[in-house]
Amino acid sequence: MQIQPVVLSGGSGTRLWPLSREKYPKQLLPLIGDDSLLQATVRRVEGIAGLKIAEPMVVCNEEYRFVIAEQLRLMGTPGAIVLEPFGRNTAPALTLAALAAMRDGGDPVLLVMPSDHVILDVPAFQSVVREGAELAERGAIVTFGITPDSPETGYGYIQGGDEFGDGGARTIARFVEKPDLATAQVYLDDGSYYWNSGLFMMRASVWLAAIEICRGDILAACVAAWEQGSVDGEFLRVDKDAFAQCPKDSIDYAVMERLASSKDTLPPGVVIPLSAGWSDVGAWDALWEVLPKNEDGNVIQGDVVMVGSHNTLAISEGRLLACLGVDDMIVVQTPDAVLVAHKSKTQEVKEIVDHLKREGRSEGMLHRKVYRPWGSYDGVDVGERFLVKRIVVKPGSCLSLQMHHHRAEHWIVVRGTAKVTRGDSTFLVSENESTFIPLGTHHRLENPGRIPLEMIEVQSGSYLGEDDIVRFEDVYGRV
Repeated sequence: MQIQPVVLSGGSGTRLWPLSREKYPKQLLPLIGDDSLLQATVRRVEGIAGLKIAEPMVVCNEEYRFVIAEQLRLMGTPGAIVLEPFGRNTAPALTLAALAAMRDGGDPVLLVMPSDHVILDVPAFQSVVREGAELAERGAIVTFGITPDSPETGYGYIQGGDEFGDGGARTIARFVEKPDLATAQVYLDDGSYYWNSGLFMMRASVWLAAIEICRGDILAACVAAWEQGSVDGEFLRVDKDAFAQCPKDSIDYAVMERLASSKDTLPPGVVIPLSAGWSDVGAWDALWEVLPKNEDGNVIQGDVVMVGSHNTLAISEGRLLACLGVDDMIVVQTPDAVLVAHKSKTQEVKEIVDHLKREGRSEGMLHRKVYRPWGSYDGVDVGERFLVKRIVVKPGSCLSLQMHHHRAEHWIVVRGTAKVTRGDSTFLVSENESTFIPLGTHHRLENPGRIPLEMIEVQSGSYLGEDDIVRFEDVYGRV
């Protein structure tokens, strides 16, 4: 049996600001361990006994494509990356994945996983995947319901019905929205309700047949976008104009909620209980719950000193962070922002992000360190008419051939060797050497060496925004 992992990577994770930013969301961050959440999602399906696991397929916004490709490369796990020109929620994303999975004539069982969830007990997860694969192979649409251990109001619920098969699976009786506390307690006491995990299994053809019945408009738009798309290495691009016509809808609303009431026309819907240390780490308090704590209940990451503090999460990405007499708090320091919040208010962090956007501030969207397909840059200092960046270019990579209308640039190489194109000349700049790029001059920066190129760039001029770039040639298709 062939299992096609499908990783849906479309969320922005604004409740985990300032670590998670819209342009670099939580699934790309190593919040638990050395792997990013996306890498951990891919890794947890490796080596499932009795199942043939295909290379992963990631569905993501095209804005994240190079970072995701690099993270898969670092894992030694090449895969296909389906690019959405813009988000249309999970039902269109899964529909594109099903079309891609069947492009060579196969019909694998899709294992659909959000990229930003945590599962601590991997063997338990793999065990229910094996059970789900057997049911999906026979035509069922399977979801995994998290066995609740508290009256949680932040999740939707699935009610299980009659037993289905010989294992622990049950038919889906109904989906219910996030309840109030009293209702959640009733669900917990009842024993037939599960948290909605967002994990699914079904054959690709079964999903396409179900979405055609439930939301034929979504299927039609996705088919048009897929057929008019193109293949660019590991990237599978859909047509932007065709996909723009696709309605937004989730897997739950589009199909899953209809399974119980449309048994004559739709495949059987099945829920399998899952107890595996699952969390959607949707907010800082959820992250505190799953991370290891010291004897005072504190989670500490980075250069942190805590005195007389309890049940607090403190993260520093650089400078010393000292907490004195702090209880039940979230304190997160990044190079350009500090968050201080009570754990009971973590669901409201997105309001901070909304405020930053209204004020036109970049901190809601970008980190100080910004990743590009060729490497990264870090805004070290800024003042009136100048900006200082630390630039790192990966071996063999190059920036676009470009020019600027409003700024000149000074480049100082501190590690490695730079190949510089300036106007009609091309030359090398070695460590402790520098060069100057006048305003309006065509230029390109390359790293011809085998080690990362590190350099300091000093920009000077009347306008220093990132949109003052005119590209003439670009290996990453940004012209």
